[in-house]
Amino acid sequence: MNAVRRALLLAVTLALCACASFAPGDPPQVDVVGVQPLQGQGMELRMLVKLRVINPNDTPIEYDGVYLEMDVRGKRFASGVSDMRGAVPRFGEAVLSVPVSVPAVAMLRQALGMAQGDTSSIGYVISGKLSGPQWRNTRFSSEGEFKLPEGMR
Repeated sequence: MNAVRRALLLAVTLALCACASFAPGDPPQVDVVGVQPLQGQGMELRMLVKLRVINPNDTPIEYDGVYLEMDVRGKRFASGVSDMRGAVPRFGEAVLSVPVSVPAVAMLRQALGMAQGDTSSIGYVISGKLSGPQWRNTRFSSEGEFKLPEGMR
């Protein structure tokens, strides 16, 4: 019985060590570096959001698909996916382009909010994931502000 306990303890220890090797590193830093208009359908707005992904880890971040959500002024504004694949090099960076859709209701909600409040800057939060191989998804989140030009305030 004592040998069975030792074998079981050794197996559990090895399993925990194996799981620790899959532990993710630091989350990537993700910044919006560009937004371009795309052809929309009906009342939806489409945009191509360009993200700079910085990998602060000593292993590359491999991805096979990207998901992105964007909240503006605390409300859901846009979301999108891309089936692009690649890798962000270790201690490196890459620019990813993700097409997003903005529903008409979200546009209307933001326009009404701007008409009623301060329009000097617009706060946003982006979050999403880089879908990796073998369930190794890398999640990210970032926030910032858009400063509107003087003539648009």
